[in-house]
Amino acid sequence: MVSVNVGRPRTTEWHGRQVTSGIWKAPVVGRVAARGVNLEGDDQADRRVHGGDGKAVYAYSVEDYAAWSTDLELAEPLAPATFGENLTTSGLVLQECRVGDRWTISDTVLEVVQPRFPCFKLGMRMGDAGFVDRFRGGHRPGVYFRIVTPGTVGAGDVITVATTRFPDAPTVLALFDA
Repeated sequence: MVSVNVGRPRTTEWHGRQVTSGIWKAPVVGRVAARGVNLEGDDQADRRVHGGDGKAVYAYSVEDYAAWSTDLELAEPLAPATFGENLTTSGLVLQECRVGDRWTISDTVLEVVQPRFPCFKLGMRMGDAGFVDRFRGGHRPGVYFRIVTPGTVGAGDVITVATTRFPDAPTVLALFDA
């Protein structure tokens, strides 16, 4: 685990209107409780489409950030939490995760539920309304989890992945591309 990231919703102006979003997250020091439908200190602005049991925790990888930095021809790499993820990982190919896979992180167990399907707020976060389409075309959606066993997570934790009991379950990339 590279970082654990949390943030509270805030309101900003986007194309002439006020928009409230929890996409702005930042890495935290120390351990963070994972329970219910969130990490401690984190929240979403609109639970109709973000958060809840099936989207309690979102993960994105530094490898995918590196690919974006190359694709976008950035002078500096994208930092953890740029895409609003709660967990920034290293060494895992998130696109290959299957629905139902379980991650054990310290005493916490998370279960893969779905990929991220971006909305306009990702474009708002990136300062580019067209970025949502680029994100879709990048085929690097990240992974949403439900919390199976509450516990705590922290930067530096080892992530152990147990494949799903359902070997024919779709990968998050297959769901994203569908």
